[in-house]
Amino acid sequence: MLINLHVKNLALIEEVDIDFDKGLIVLTGETGAGKSLILGSVNIALGNKVSKDIIRAGKDNALVELTFLVDENCRKVLKKYDLDYDSDTVTVSRKITENRSISKINGETVNVIILKEVMSCLVDIHGQHDHQSLLYKSKHLEILDQFAYDDINSLKVEISNKYKEYTDLKKQLEDFDMDENERLRELEFAEFELNEIEDADIYEGEDDELEEEFRRISKSEDVFKSLNNVSEYLTGDRGLSDLAGSAITCINDVSDFDEQINGIKDELYNIESLIKDVSREIYDYSNTLSVDEERVREVEDRLNLINHLKMKYGKTIEAIREYGNEKRKIVDNLTNYESNLNSLKEKIEKSYSEISDLCSKLSKLRQVASAKLESLITEALIELNFLQVDFKISVTRKDDISENGFDDVQFLISTNPGEPPRELGKVASGGELSRIMLAIKSILAGMDDVGTLIFDEIDTGISGVTAAKVANKLAVISRKRQVICISHLAQIAAMADHHYLIEKNIEDNHTYTHISKLDYDESISELVRISGGETVTNSAINHAKEMKELAEKTKKSKI
Repeated sequence: MLINLHVKNLALIEEVDIDFDKGLIVLTGETGAGKSLILGSVNIALGNKVSKDIIRAGKDNALVELTFLVDENCRKVLKKYDLDYDSDTVTVSRKITENRSISKINGETVNVIILKEVMSCLVDIHGQHDHQSLLYKSKHLEILDQFAYDDINSLKVEISNKYKEYTDLKKQLEDFDMDENERLRELEFAEFELNEIEDADIYEGEDDELEEEFRRISKSEDVFKSLNNVSEYLTGDRGLSDLAGSAITCINDVSDFDEQINGIKDELYNIESLIKDVSREIYDYSNTLSVDEERVREVEDRLNLINHLKMKYGKTIEAIREYGNEKRKIVDNLTNYESNLNSLKEKIEKSYSEISDLCSKLSKLRQVASAKLESLITEALIELNFLQVDFKISVTRKDDISENGFDDVQFLISTNPGEPPRELGKVASGGELSRIMLAIKSILAGMDDVGTLIFDEIDTGISGVTAAKVANKLAVISRKRQVICISHLAQIAAMADHHYLIEKNIEDNHTYTHISKLDYDESISELVRISGGETVTNSAINHAKEMKELAEKTKKSKI
C-alpha cells in the first residue's frame, strides 16, 4: 500500500508531499491542474522512460519518491536482490538530471530491471488509454492466463522449456539442410580444422609452462655471465676470499693480545666460511645452466603454434579444445549425414508430439478457466450498468505452436439483444472499454498481491447511473486493495474514503501545482464544483451532501 508520495521539481510541481491511507482515494481538480502529473510521477518511479524536459524550469534535477507498506511477497523480491528493508516499509526513489536518472530502493542504487520488478509487486496502474490494449488479442490471452495462474503456471514453464528444446532442434535441422557438394565442402573444412587442433596435441596449461621455460632458457647466458662475475668477485685474485684470508692472517698475529680480538677473529672465520659456501652454490647452479639453442627453437616454435591456434580458434587452450570438440561433432554429423539427419527428424517429431500434448493440457485448463472468467466478467459488467450484455471468451487452436501454447484467445461482446457477440473493437466504445477493463481489474484484484491500484480517469465517457455503478465497483475493489483514482465525476468523488484536490496557482509569474487533502466541508464544495454548478447555492450544497450520504450508506450496506 502506498503511504507517501514525495515529488520535487517535476514540471509544474515545485514540491509536493502527500500521505495516503487505505481504501478509496480520489483526486479531483480542474482540467490542466496537473492531475496527470501525479500519475506521471508514479510512472517515473515504475522505471518508465522519461524526458529531461519534465524537470521544472530553472532546476537541475527532479525527484520522485514513493514509500509503501510491504507484504511477504514483496519482501521475497527484495531479498532476491539482497536489498535492505525493515519489517514494514520500502522507499523507492528516482532522480532525473539532464544526463541520466538514478533509481534507488531503500537508499541502494538499482538498475531499471530490478526497479520494475520490485514496483510490479507494489502498484498496478491503469492509465487513460490502457483500455485500448483490449483491442489486441494478445492482451486477452495475458488476462486469461493471469486469471488461471495457479492452475497453469507450472505447465506454462514446462511448455516454455520444451519449446526452446524444439526450436533448438529445428535450428539444427536448418543447419543440416545442404546438398551433397555443400556437405563434402563443409566436411573437408571441418576435418582440416579438427586435424590441425588434434595434430597439435596441446594440453591445458602447456602455454604457461612453455612461456616460463622460454623465459628461463632464453636468459641462461646472461645469468651464467652474471654468476661468473659474482664468482670472480668472491674467489678471484684479490677477491673477497683472498681479502678475508689476509684479514685472518693479520688478526692471528694479535689474537693473544685480548679476548675481544679473539671474537673478531671468529667472525672473520665465519665470513670466510660463508664466502666459500656461496661460491660452491654459484658453482653448482652454474653447472645446471646450459644454453641449448635447439631447445630454445623448439620452445619458440611450440609457442608460435599455440598462438597461431589461439588466433584461429580461441583465446585460451580450453577454448581451442572446445572448438575442436564442436568440429568433431560436425565431422561426425556430416560423415554419418543420412543416419544423423533421420535421427534428428525423429527427435523433432518426438519433441513436437511432447509439446503438443502439453499444449493440449494447457488448452483444456484455459477453456475451464475461460468459462469461469466469462461468468465473472459478465456479472461485473452487469454491475457496471451493462444491462443487456453477452460476453464470451473464445478459445480456439492456432495452426502454429509457441512458448505460450497453441491457443488463440479472444474476448467477444454484444450489448444489444439479438446481436451475436463480436470483437470488442467492432462493438465497444471507449467508455465501454474502460468499464470492461475495470470489470477485469476488479476480478484480478482479488487474485494477486499488488497492494495499490491506480486508475487514471477510468470514468471517461460515462455519466449518471453508469458513473454511480463505476463508483460502487471502485469502492468494492478498495476493500481488498488500496485504490487511487483520478476522476472528474462527482459520483466517484463522493464515494471516496479520502478526497484530495489538485490545484494550479500562479505566484510571481510562476505556475505551481498544489495538492491538499479535503475535509468534509471542502469535499462538499468540490463536489458542487465538479457537478457543474457555476454558483454555489444551498440546493447544490444539499445535493452534494445527499450524494455523500448516499455513498456512505452504499459502502456500509453493499461493501
